Amino acid sequence: MDPSRGRRARRRLWTAVVAALALPLTMLTTGSTTAHAAAVRCGVDYRTNDWGSGFTADLTLTNRGTDPIDGWTLTYDYSGNQKLANGWNGAWSQSGQTVTVKNASYNGTIAAGAAVSTGAQFTYSGTNTAPTSFAVNGTTCAGAHRPPVTVLTSPAAGATYTQGDAVPLAATAAAADDATVSKVEFYDDTTLLGTDTSAPYTFSASGLTAGSHSLLAKAYDSLGASAESAPVGITVAAGPAVVASPAQLGVQQGKSGDFEVKLATRPSANVTVGVARTDGNTGLTVTSGSSLTFTPDDWNTAQKVTVTADSSGTGSATFTASAPGHAKATVTVTELAAAKTYDARFLDLYGKITDPANGYFSPQGIPYHSVETLIVEAPDYGHETTSETYSYLLWLQAMYGKVTGDWSKFNGAWALMEKYMIPTHADQPTNSFYDASKPATYAPEEDTPDQYPAKLDPSVAVGSDPIAGELKSAYGTDDVYGMHWIEDVDNVYGYGDTPGGTCEGGPSAGGPSYLNTFQRGPQESVWETVPQPTCDAFEYGGKNGYLDLYTGDSSYARQWKYTDAPDADARAVQAAYWADVWARAQGKGGDVSATVAKAARMGDYLRYAMYDKYFKKIGSCVGASACPAGTGKDASHYLLSWYYAWGGATDTSAGWAWRIGSSHVHGGYQNPLAAYALSSYADLRPKSATGAADWAKSLQRQLEFYQWLQSSEGAIAGGATNSWQGRYATPPAGTPTFYGMYYDWQPVYHDPPSNQWFGFQAWSMERVAEYYQQTGNATAKAVLDKWVKWALSRTTVNPDGTYLIPSTLQWSGQPDTWNASSPGSNSGLHVTVADYTDDVGVTAAYAKVLTYYGAKSGDSRAKSTAKALLDGMWDHHRDSLGVAVPETRADYSRFGDAVYVPSGWNGTMPGGDKVDSSSTFASIRSFYKNDPAWSKIESYLEGGAAPVFTYHRFWAQADTALAMGSYAELLE
Repeated sequence: MDPSRGRRARRRLWTAVVAALALPLTMLTTGSTTAHAAAVRCGVDYRTNDWGSGFTADLTLTNRGTDPIDGWTLTYDYSGNQKLANGWNGAWSQSGQTVTVKNASYNGTIAAGAAVSTGAQFTYSGTNTAPTSFAVNGTTCAGAHRPPVTVLTSPAAGATYTQGDAVPLAATAAAADDATVSKVEFYDDTTLLGTDTSAPYTFSASGLTAGSHSLLAKAYDSLGASAESAPVGITVAAGPAVVASPAQLGVQQGKSGDFEVKLATRPSANVTVGVARTDGNTGLTVTSGSSLTFTPDDWNTAQKVTVTADSSGTGSATFTASAPGHAKATVTVTELAAAKTYDARFLDLYGKITDPANGYFSPQGIPYHSVETLIVEAPDYGHETTSETYSYLLWLQAMYGKVTGDWSKFNGAWALMEKYMIPTHADQPTNSFYDASKPATYAPEEDTPDQYPAKLDPSVAVGSDPIAGELKSAYGTDDVYGMHWIEDVDNVYGYGDTPGGTCEGGPSAGGPSYLNTFQRGPQESVWETVPQPTCDAFEYGGKNGYLDLYTGDSSYARQWKYTDAPDADARAVQAAYWADVWARAQGKGGDVSATVAKAARMGDYLRYAMYDKYFKKIGSCVGASACPAGTGKDASHYLLSWYYAWGGATDTSAGWAWRIGSSHVHGGYQNPLAAYALSSYADLRPKSATGAADWAKSLQRQLEFYQWLQSSEGAIAGGATNSWQGRYATPPAGTPTFYGMYYDWQPVYHDPPSNQWFGFQAWSMERVAEYYQQTGNATAKAVLDKWVKWALSRTTVNPDGTYLIPSTLQWSGQPDTWNASSPGSNSGLHVTVADYTDDVGVTAAYAKVLTYYGAKSGDSRAKSTAKALLDGMWDHHRDSLGVAVPETRADYSRFGDAVYVPSGWNGTMPGGDKVDSSSTFASIRSFYKNDPAWSKIESYLEGGAAPVFTYHRFWAQADTALAMGSYAELLE
């Protein structure tokens, strides 16, 4: 029940091999005529991942001829001192500046139109100029075949139409190289609206429902390549309406800002629109455009409204554009201090994120994991959501309250989360049967998915739950108040586990659906999961639903089960802390007090993450039966573990329920700011008898955990476990310990290793930096001093503002066994940076570390680098939807990965996909084939180049906006 397994399963360091589809050689006729081989026509796509002193080169060789290439030798030259270290997917060699690659035994044949991938690692100094010419079998190649370029030219982004009116779609498309455009498809999100096979490419979309729509065009060329346009968001109004854009505007003191107004539909006569401030800050005034006239000829030509700020005020105001017989439009304008450029950036990005037409939210207002649908990380579909995403929405709305003084959106975000992500009593109906003296039945964790189901073993003693009673006493209920970690917002799987609704409403159920996924050991990546319902009533799957894929039992009962991701709940508490601090500074603490009290309650239940999975005693716990059961708080490690979970029978007369913690603790999940707030900040102190004291101990324990895991260089290593291999096995001799818990460099999951992603470093250290900035704590400062020095030494900011930060980390050695009175130096624990990135979400989190640390410590380099990273993102990576960079997804070769299902097990997904021993990741997710980006995956699986996506993840956009707001608050 691992809530976030694979969460950061991003790009891999090495490019995956994709076998070409080989075609037979053309048979030659007999006779004396000499046969001549067809001329080679080839393309080579060259990409690098460069970290300043070395790089990896990924090359994709495409056969652009009409005959197969049978055996290939690729040659090219460098102009600098690049030196080959090693290569893969071919035999690599180097002579001087000339590099030669000969095919491997398994990839020597390249079918017409197909491709193979190869790669190598090099060292260099000075400049690293890319080669300009490539040859295959002595023939100079052109570039790899490029996909067509597609632009949706109509409608305009942000346009509004009236329901019943046709929406005119138009696109331009151009094919590359020798290809021609064969057709253009038009989509509403993943729904195909229509197709045009000849230019000009157009389609008239009628019947669009009232609400927001994300439209795109997708072009195909004659060589089979395809590519989709950037999405364009529009709104369909239920009737005639005034349209204003943008909906959010920041204006600095003494300056002016503009928004635009037009009509949604053609009027029969002239329409006069009046624009005026209807409430809020009186320092903001309409100075131009207070009365606008639209005719039947220019109704959709935007007219400008100018708002001017006085020289001293701050705060927001609502400006309303209205006309008789039309729905009105409102724009929130916020007056900012004259120097607050970064607050203006925050509002700009906030406006893009919250614009319904941009596709970040469902019709219910639920934030999607990403705007784009085809994405595989821990969520395996972009229109799923996670508790992580909700926590970032809360934090975003807290910052909005700080900038504007409007706290209704923060309160609304918590109410939305409570409605859709915290199971109601109807969703967890049998908690009253929970026996705190026997929390759960033991089952071992296994190493690989093919070792499941894991047999339940009631003979193994489990400890008692010491907090259930006091939580019920404090809150008057047996129900758990925590977020389930994942939700299928559009119900694409079809389970229909609607929050607060009936168990398994099915594919036709409206609204979002709870979902379960990872459950089979550390090697189970997202590519090996079988998604299941949270409420398993045996409606889908096999004869026992999906339960017998995971646990072995003599009989199975219909049941519900939920899993909490503690880092997300802790981030929600963190957001509530800042909301309270900022609201109180404005004299508006009462505006958020009720929501902050709910955050304190969430923090109270979050203590389940502090406990061993089966409430066994912490420390030197070896042997499932020999490891003693805990008798109270001796089962608590006081850290934020990977999850806690709870479940029970669906039958309200069945009489059972269970709860578990987690024995595995990751350094990246800790949150000392939340621990500080829940232990020492009056408004967030939990109501339970021991909640505040537990969090005070957790704060101290977390700080010690960072000290124990800090490498010689400064980065934070993996974590620790109280249950080696998840079954209380014996760890290797010499494994260091932390309060008796064993060091694990890759806690929880191994595919990929859980602590190779730099993002965990940035996320976790950002929380330490906030705690340090608020309290000046000396231990937090010492950890940050060392970490920041290391991170800055691995950060490059170029003169043009582009930048590179660490991406993939590699670890060696181990820490010293922890001694609280005399901590070791960890001289044998080391980290190296394998590759670098300009990923915007990680960059934003890292910039926040530098901002909070720099503001408190005065470190000039931290402050200047924070600014440089924020400016680099803003200047180089902005687009119409936010801030993003292209990503090459070589890991998408795994769409065809086998999903382990025991032989003889047969079942069916709600949509009809079969689940059996021949299932693959894609075969049980047939909905992918309806996605407009699916052809990219098909091309890659058939031997093409790794696909490139530009993703707009909600958390990354929110973190970028938050980084701007934090810099404005502390350093601007």
